[in-house]
Amino acid sequence: MKNRKEEIGKPDKKLAAVCGLFCEACSLYIATREEPERLKRLAAQFQLSEEEVKCHGCRSEKRGPYCRICHMAPCAAGHGVEFCSACPEFPCAELKSFQAERPHRIELWQSLEQIRDQGWERWMADMRGHYACSRCGALNSAYDPKCRKCGAEPSCEYTAQHGDKVREFLSRH
Repeated sequence: MKNRKEEIGKPDKKLAAVCGLFCEACSLYIATREEPERLKRLAAQFQLSEEEVKCHGCRSEKRGPYCRICHMAPCAAGHGVEFCSACPEFPCAELKSFQAERPHRIELWQSLEQIRDQGWERWMADMRGHYACSRCGALNSAYDPKCRKCGAEPSCEYTAQHGDKVREFLSRH
């Protein structure tokens, strides 16, 4: 039997989206787990209750508003694959359109290729490093320009690489 210490940091496939998104760096997931004020803001933004906005990951029973209606997981299941990169139609038109819609999806191709080539556990470990603050280690979303815990800029490697595209997107929406 494993103790709690052994479980900390263990990869959880519920947090590895079939499309290649890393759920632990999602604003909804972060709000659900750690930030009640963020959850309130997101609920108001979506015009939903806080309970309706909560998300425990792509493969969980409790998904956020967008993930509840996402076509990627049912499509992957229909093709008998766990991740889009294992599908013979990869990358399909729907995935290409999905990737192009928002800046937190910029790295989907690299993520899906790494999952295919090295496994989701390795990918998840790499993503934790990619979205972690270099100063305090907190996981941040692509939309956190500053670390949500210590205020360091940039919040993580992802925002260091893609922060301009994120800011441009936010200025239009």
